[in-house]
Parts: sequence; structure tokens; C-alpha cells
Amino acid sequence: MAEHAAAGARTPGFNVNPLADDKLHEECGVFGIFGANDAAALTTLGLHALQHRGQEAAGIVSSDGSQFYAERHRGLIGDTFTRKVVLDRLKGTRAIGHTRYSTTGGDEMRNVQPFFAEFAGGGFAVAHNGNITNALTLRRQLQREGSIFHTTSDTEVILHLIATARQHSFEERLVAALLQVEGAFSIVGITNKKLVGCRDAFGIRPLVLGDLDGAFILASETCALDIIGARYVRDLEPGELVIIERGGLRSLKPFEPAPSKFCIFEYVYFARPDSVIGGKNVYQVRKQIGIELAREQPAEADIVVAVPDSGTPAAIGFAEGAGLPFEMGIIRNHYVGRTFIQPTDAIRHMGVKLKHNANRRILEGRRVVLVDDSIVRGTTSQKIVQMVREAGAREVHMRIASPPTISSCFYGVDTPEKPKLLASRMGIDEMREFIRVDSLGFLSLDGLYRAAGETARNGETPQFCDACFSGHYPTRLTDHDDRDNVHNLSLLASGE
Repeated sequence: MAEHAAAGARTPGFNVNPLADDKLHEECGVFGIFGANDAAALTTLGLHALQHRGQEAAGIVSSDGSQFYAERHRGLIGDTFTRKVVLDRLKGTRAIGHTRYSTTGGDEMRNVQPFFAEFAGGGFAVAHNGNITNALTLRRQLQREGSIFHTTSDTEVILHLIATARQHSFEERLVAALLQVEGAFSIVGITNKKLVGCRDAFGIRPLVLGDLDGAFILASETCALDIIGARYVRDLEPGELVIIERGGLRSLKPFEPAPSKFCIFEYVYFARPDSVIGGKNVYQVRKQIGIELAREQPAEADIVVAVPDSGTPAAIGFAEGAGLPFEMGIIRNHYVGRTFIQPTDAIRHMGVKLKHNANRRILEGRRVVLVDDSIVRGTTSQKIVQMVREAGAREVHMRIASPPTISSCFYGVDTPEKPKLLASRMGIDEMREFIRVDSLGFLSLDGLYRAAGETARNGETPQFCDACFSGHYPTRLTDHDDRDNVHNLSLLASGE
């Protein structure tokens, strides 16, 4: 059985591809199925639907109850998991899969999930979405006790914790392992006989349960259920562990009860618009975000234009709320990947135009409201505004469908270090001058909460994790709070 690895313990600031969007990137999606004759093929389709959560590598582990079978590849699902690979090599009625976005230095094949380990009681494969914020502390402790690590991954820590647990049954050892980890995690795993799924106590990362003709499914988003014709059953609750076997599904609550802190940025950007999360259609939430934005940050303008594709639903909502026409003033080229070419200096400066082109006939002579989901470093926003002005726009007013991003994420999102976040070092007027727009407005945190179905942010006990906007983290950041760990976290994330 080949080794499998996950996106490693993260420190922010490693996304340096000059052709990559200046966006926050979710780091993976997970899928699991139990009780289907074509489990690996269905897992492949599920991962295809979750491709937006990670485009650099993917892996699948399946089992027929006696053996485990594994495939892992760099690249997109449709390009690498061919019919021959899936049908000939991945056997069994249960499988788990993972699609991954990696940071610089961490894209070695050893760091592609799912992981597999052979324990005394049998094999176990696991895939993980999120980030364990005490992974380095646990890793050092395990190494002192004799554990040998093969990857630079926080997920591998879970396997070692299971292996060294003193409880007798696998279930008890899994619970003992998960009780030691901090941070955000949604996990799927398979043994010879079971499919397991778990969300952290705060439910920061998503995980849903589905049914396909009696087969149980776990997935990061409902769009992965839709693609295979499965029925959405429910979201796993925060802190819930499900054990699925021939007798059906059992639900456990091994963690101390905690308030739900689901990542609100899933509604802003990460999740696919056609997914349903927490009972809410993501597209409808994003459209409502735009309506709230138009109410809070109106602009005297002629047309509303989205920065595609992530700004489109909010732009549609803004246009509706403001009573302005929505126009396709920027066209996106969908066929430019993150690894398009090794960029020269000349190509590096063309990066935005390789992905976006201004629609001059729509923009010329008009006052334009540009709607985007967020501003991270601000460099892409600056170039898009310049492109719109060069196309003849008379005025450019930028409206952002989220509050200013002032803090890094430590829960499984590739985020620049705080000093590199434009809003962490500039006020609104300074940002407006940097981006070179006539006006700049952000949605308030209360407005974002209203759009997501809450009346407002509830003081110091918010209903969501909004740390990137507020700086208030729902869990301890054990590794990151220790200044001595900063350099070691960088090495762990980069694979050195």
C-alpha cells in the first residue's frame, strides 16, 4: 500500500503563483461512500463536483473488505482518474477521496490524501479538510515517543495518535485521538468494515450526509451528492462522529458541547453556488449579500459589473437592490489554469488579462460599479480596475461583498500573513487610493450575518467563525501562539 498524505499544517503566506487569483483558497474537499458496487466511480464523480475546493492533486482509497486499493495523482480529476484507473484498480463497495489545493513546497506526492495506515486491528484510510492548530506540538510529542513521520502533514498526526492510543477498539482509539486535536477538521475514513465521518466540535468546516439507493455518502458539499443523483439527508452536526457499517449508521458526540462556528466565508466564496449548507442555498445567500451591500454602500452609477466568477451572484443582488442593470462588463477565460506556463516577467504582468478581459462596448463612457467577493492583497483588484478604466469607463466604484479581510485563517485556508492583507495595514481611503477607484465600500459584518439568515453578529459570541474579518478565533492556536514555532511551521508547511 502506497503512502498517502494531506495538506500539511499551515502557516499563511505561501501562495506565490503570479497567475493565481488574488483570493483566499480553500485547501481541500472530501468524499466517502459505503455500500455501493461502483464506489470508486461514484467517488470520482463526487470529487469532480468538489474540484473547486482543490485543483492540484487528488486521491482515492477503496476497500472490498479484505484489501485496500489506492490511486493518487497530480492534476484535475477528469484528466487523471480515467475509466481504466477507476474500474480496474479501485475495487470494493466503499471508498473515500480527497481533492487538494496545496501551498508552495507542499505538493509532493507523499502529501496527497487519503492517508493509509495498517494498525494491529486492520487498515485505516483517512482524508481531512481543515487544519489542526496544535499539529506541530503533537508531532513533536509523538516523535519524542518514537513515532516516525513520512509526510509534512497535520493529518498524519491523527494516524499516529490512533496507533499509540491505549484503548482496545478502533472506535475508542479514534475518539481518543480526535479528543487531542485542536482546530478545524471534517474527516472521512474507511476501515475494512466501516465508513467514518466527523466534524470538529465547532463545526468550522462543512460535511454533509447523503443517501444513494441505500448507500451512505459523506461529502464536503451537497453538489457532490447532486452529481451522482444522491439524496441530501442532513449536515453532520458540529462535534458529531458517525460510524457507518452493515447495520446502519450510529451517531456519537464525543466532544464537549461547543457553540457552532461554521466558516462564514463558505457562503461568501468557498462553496459552490448550487450547494446547500446549513439549510441555505449558497447562491441565494450570495445574492442577498449583494442586496445588503447595495443598501449599505450605494453608488451613483449606470451599470453593475461582476468580477467573475465569484463576484457574480452578489453583483446580481446589488443590481437588484440598487435598481441598476447588471451587465457582463468583464469576461473570464475559464481555460487558463494555475500552472499555465512558467511565467516570464512579461507574462507575469499579463496575468490578469490572461484570465479576464474587459467588454469595451459595455463599459465605455459609463459609471461602473464593480462587485467582487473580497480583497486580499489588492493587487488583482488594482489591475482589474486599470483594465476597466482602459476600456473607457467614466467612473469606477468598487463594492466588496464581505467585510475587510484583516486577519489570517488558521483553519485550512491558504491566507497571506497578516501584514500582506491590504485591509490589515490600510484604512478604506488608503485602500481606495491604492486600488485607484472613485469610491470603495465593503459590506458590514452585521450585513453579512443578515444575508446569511441571522439578524446581526451577536457581540463576542458570533454564530459563525468570522476570524478573517474580526480577528476573533473560536479555538486555541497552540502552534501559532508559540513564537518559537513560527519558523518550524513554515518548514512543516513547505515540506523542508
